[in-house]
Amino acid sequence: MNSLKGQIVAIDSNNHMSLVDVAVGQDVFTATLLETPATADYLQVGSEVTLLFKETEIALAKNLSGMISLRNRIPVVVKNVVRGDILSAVTLDYAGKRLVSVITSRAIDRLEIKPGDPLEALIKANEIALMAGHDDL
Repeated sequence: MNSLKGQIVAIDSNNHMSLVDVAVGQDVFTATLLETPATADYLQVGSEVTLLFKETEIALAKNLSGMISLRNRIPVVVKNVVRGDILSAVTLDYAGKRLVSVITSRAIDRLEIKPGDPLEALIKANEIALMAGHDDL
């Protein structure tokens, strides 16, 4: 499980769900939650939270240009690739933090991913969970 420490900077809610913006360093991540400030007391601007997302929820892009619906686009550098027959694990450096993406080995080949490559990591807002506080996992 990938985790990043951040601070809530904005919340848009209705009666059933929230769109929460979390600052992690210079970047802002967005999470879609089935919680609101009324149902989860940690959902307050200024609260420290930990973002959690699975390795299989990080898509990777090389030379991506143009607009896409994914709000969470972050610059990363490939540190290591562990290739499997079907799936491969790509270790990434995001602003000094370690993330791991699991993608198909075919995608590794098609994108010619190798250590040192600058890429963009893409994470859908509904794939990010928030945990109150900054507990180390």
